[in-house]
Amino acid sequence: MLNLSVLIEDSAKRYAQKNAFTFMDISLTYAQMNGAANQVANGLVAKGIKPGDKVALSCFNLPYFPIIYFGILKAGAAVVPLSVLLKKDEIAYHLNDSDAKAYFCFTGTGELPMGQMGHAGFNEAANCEHFFMIMPKPDMPSSVEDTETLGSLMNGQSPQFETHPSSAEDTAVIIYTSGTTGKPKGAELSHANLMLNAVLSADLIQFNTNDTALIVLPLFHIFAMTVLMNAGIYRGVSNILLPRFEAEAVLGLMQKHEVSVFAGVPTMYWGLNSYQNEKFDLEAIKSNLRICASGGASLPLKVLEDFEAKFEVDIIEGYGMSEGSPVVTFNHLDVGRKPGSIGTPVWGVEVKVVDEEGNEVPVGEKGELLYKGHNVMKGYYKRPEVNKEVLKGGWMHSGDVATKDEDGFYYIVDRTKDMIIRGGLNVYPREVEEAILKHAAVSLCAVIGVPHEEMGEEIKAFVVLKDGVSVSPDEMIAWTKNQIAAYKYPRIIELVDALPMSATGKILKKELRKS
Repeated sequence: MLNLSVLIEDSAKRYAQKNAFTFMDISLTYAQMNGAANQVANGLVAKGIKPGDKVALSCFNLPYFPIIYFGILKAGAAVVPLSVLLKKDEIAYHLNDSDAKAYFCFTGTGELPMGQMGHAGFNEAANCEHFFMIMPKPDMPSSVEDTETLGSLMNGQSPQFETHPSSAEDTAVIIYTSGTTGKPKGAELSHANLMLNAVLSADLIQFNTNDTALIVLPLFHIFAMTVLMNAGIYRGVSNILLPRFEAEAVLGLMQKHEVSVFAGVPTMYWGLNSYQNEKFDLEAIKSNLRICASGGASLPLKVLEDFEAKFEVDIIEGYGMSEGSPVVTFNHLDVGRKPGSIGTPVWGVEVKVVDEEGNEVPVGEKGELLYKGHNVMKGYYKRPEVNKEVLKGGWMHSGDVATKDEDGFYYIVDRTKDMIIRGGLNVYPREVEEAILKHAAVSLCAVIGVPHEEMGEEIKAFVVLKDGVSVSPDEMIAWTKNQIAAYKYPRIIELVDALPMSATGKILKKELRKS
């Protein structure tokens, strides 16, 4: 038997009265969280949810998320976390594709009416039988008429529950990839996948019961779910929840709660670097901040250096993907780190870099990063043909271009699919972006390939300038030309006020390609 919900159950015994999750001025202890999850499990069983069923969940970073997440797992069902930004048709697709039998959806806000959108998607789903609205207050009227709520599901249910004895290989979570190519696919992650990744993540961060972690990365994303929520619960960490990244809000919570651990994606570190208001006690924040972690996308070296200089704390980078539960490599604190590197393989995971024929490439040469181990997904749900390709030979084919140095540290060059082929020569956008970010006037940038009659593809950069500075596109092109090889510099530069980003803070290059 192995059920991932043992994380919350064990910590409810070890740290019963310790604050587990705090949102605004509301804090719930580990015992309260576990009791509420048991009520959800009892409610689901009463509704006919059986072991092996799939249950979807759309929720901001609120205590409801872990309560429902572990309640679903306790019942023996699999959690299907969904992005809070999905629209009706996208929700219907995910519910249908995952064969979800029930769906929990937060009511939302005026500007993001998730509940109404979710209910509309639920009505379009073929086999989803139950819709539960997550309301901020149990007695609050639902934003959709005659709809069951989380409160009504839990009402009268016992805070005791005998957890279903899942096996290690049973599916615990189906997490959907971002769908950069075609329709999103659901990566099936087992209880063992996620348990081992949570335990090793706790070791990598060196979590301890005195830590306070700020979780602003969305919990529906595998990074926050495993590396922060599950790993933190395992070690009895106090977690501060923030539904949306805003530099001022992050710094305010860091100061108020004496946050010691923060994890983010590169755009969050860029946002904290750019924040200039002096209303917070930076010295106090720095004195408590013990470690920061970055993932989700490659962290530009300039952003890393600026953040570490400002906050006097190390950012440790890692690499992962939904299909890897997610952590594959990491800069281990007990070994040492290399800024700009994604580190070395985590315990129990093998990594190699190969050419197009599948042969391992020499040190320093580019190739596709492959990995295998306890972290690799069971496969994409209902995608046997795709699984044959991505899991060929037992190795997960990441689609990421990487190199390895003589010390065994890995570096991500770019996504295979993002690579630009200009005049027959390979150009990796990240290398161009790193060069542009060195310009004193540049705040943020993204590079893509655009169709070109003569060259096949041409290099285009979207650039966000720092406040109060002015540089023309031609001046920027001329400057960049002197920084990198002639075939790599962008011939087209467009100055923009902002770049499109996903709910997880990733720059959406597919949106830039449409522009």
